[in-house]
Amino acid sequence: MRVLLAINESACSDAAVQAVIDRFRPERTEVKVLHAVEWMREMPLCFQYGSGPSAGHDVVESRNKSFDRARELVERVAAQLEFKGFHPSVSTPDADPRHAIVESAREWPADLIVIGSHGRRGLDRVLIGSVAESVVRHAPCSVDIVRVPVAAADREALQSRHAAHR
Repeated sequence: MRVLLAINESACSDAAVQAVIDRFRPERTEVKVLHAVEWMREMPLCFQYGSGPSAGHDVVESRNKSFDRARELVERVAAQLEFKGFHPSVSTPDADPRHAIVESAREWPADLIVIGSHGRRGLDRVLIGSVAESVVRHAPCSVDIVRVPVAAADREALQSRHAAHR
């Protein structure tokens, strides 16, 4: 079985990684660990309106740092999987996660996509959207959405809001 494990830096992704470890046998499963890099969203706003001789360098450096963080993330998850006997491959496409996950599943081709979900509801879901929901709607294969207990997701949301206001 070919499993595309779509991750980001969240407790939901940690749960998805653990789900792959718990549910699949390494000798019968190929795993591709994917983290889509949205480097333009990660770039500080001041760089987007930058000018002068160093502006281009600053943008390129910001992009490179985003890809470095993405590589570290997928390699850390790959090491967890390797420790459990899997032989994963990794991918860090430069794309919106909604499109990157579906396209990778189509091209590889995956039998199953495993993805974590924050379980956003209401206004947050309308404003931010749901990567998992978009993947389910457009995936060329089955999708397993892994959710974390509500308390953990709420705690993570509070921490990220608190960090954003610093």
